[in-house]
Amino acid sequence: MSPHPPVVVHGIARCDTVRRALQWLESRDVPFSFVDFKTRPPTRAQLEHWAQRTGWDVLLNRRGTTWRRLDAAVQAGVTDAQSAIDLLLQYPSAIKRPVFERGDVLLVGFDPQVWADALR
Repeated sequence: MSPHPPVVVHGIARCDTVRRALQWLESRDVPFSFVDFKTRPPTRAQLEHWAQRTGWDVLLNRRGTTWRRLDAAVQAGVTDAQSAIDLLLQYPSAIKRPVFERGDVLLVGFDPQVWADALR
C-alpha cells in the first residue's frame, strides 16, 4: 500500500499552466493521473465539492479567455455558488486550472511552493 494518496490533476491538456504543473510533477518523479476537462468535464457533484472546499470564487477563472468572452449579463448573473457551478458546468474551461487533489488536499491553480508543501 502506498504511504500517500494518489495525486489527481484536473485541467485542460493544452493550457500552459497545466502543462507547467504536470512537468513540475514529472521532474520530481511524483506519480499522478490527469483528467482533461475537454474529454471528462467535472460533474455537478465534483464542482459542488470543490466549491465547498475552496469557495466558488476561487474556482471561477475571471481572468481567462472563456470568462472574458461571456456576455456581460451572463457574467453579472454569477453571484453565488449555485450560479457559478451552473456556469462552470456549461463552460468547464472557465474553471481555474489546474485543480490538484491528493486525499483531503485540494488546490486550485499552480504555485510550486504550495504544491511542494502539499506533497510532504
